[in-house]
Amino acid sequence: MTTFILRRLLAGVVLIFIVTALTFLLIYAGGNDIAFSILGESATPEAAAALSTQLGLDRPIFVQYWDWLTSALTGDLGTSFFGPASVATTLGIRIPVTLSLVAVSIVLTAVLGVILGVASARRGGWVDRVTQVISVVGFALPSYWLALVLVLTIALPMPWLFPATGYVAPTVSVGAWLMSIALPAIALTIGGVATIAQQVRGSMIDTMRLDFVRTLRSRGIPERNIVYRHALRSSAGPALTVLSLQFIGMLGGAIIIERVFALPGIGSLAATASLRGDIPVVMGVVAFSVFVVVVVNLLVDITQGILNPKVRTA
Repeated sequence: MTTFILRRLLAGVVLIFIVTALTFLLIYAGGNDIAFSILGESATPEAAAALSTQLGLDRPIFVQYWDWLTSALTGDLGTSFFGPASVATTLGIRIPVTLSLVAVSIVLTAVLGVILGVASARRGGWVDRVTQVISVVGFALPSYWLALVLVLTIALPMPWLFPATGYVAPTVSVGAWLMSIALPAIALTIGGVATIAQQVRGSMIDTMRLDFVRTLRSRGIPERNIVYRHALRSSAGPALTVLSLQFIGMLGGAIIIERVFALPGIGSLAATASLRGDIPVVMGVVAFSVFVVVVVNLLVDITQGILNPKVRTA
């Protein structure tokens, strides 16, 4: 198991290096453009060139990336081109907003998806048909459209219960925090529930047809124990993989959802920084996002290894 984890850790470190390097290459647009963005279009070429030199943007891109990487390894992500605040400080304020939104969404996705998938596989009939309809609707409706519908139909008519914009930290009020992220979480959750429900349903149907399930039934083991203690565990592997992909997708979807509900998370921060060419902030967001992806994949791989020992030697 230790070797298995070390292999996954090494792959994660390589992934972080590759993604950050490619991102730095892609967003590098030249010192003068960024300097003019900071100073304004009325700035003189001389002033823009001086600012580029001050910020180190006139150096070769590989030198700039190496300086960023060595500083990032010590926890220094630099300073925004458009303000005195450090990138680490800005991320420290924004990350809890996005993580709380995504965490609530992924928990709802997992719980509701498993419940619908298991119920559909066990009972069939109208339960299965309803699940299929929910899955089709969930697949078809984009999260940003759902967010707009929720704002128009729930938030605006009931602003005292579900605010249309803004965020309240849980340290201020847990109830107000839940209300401020309830609608954004629902918008992110519906599509994920459809995916998880379909995956669990298919895996459970296949598992319930296996010989070991018939053997357990012949021994008189209650159906509930067979379903939840044996069949669901055997079916959990593919669902966990899909759930990890859903988590990663929610991080990307949060960019739009946060804009709709005016949440001060890393999604809105990344969108603004990308438009302005604020390289340190963009790199900080990318580094954090890739780190989260690596951690989530590592946890899923470890869980898969526990559920299925064959995965460790794959």
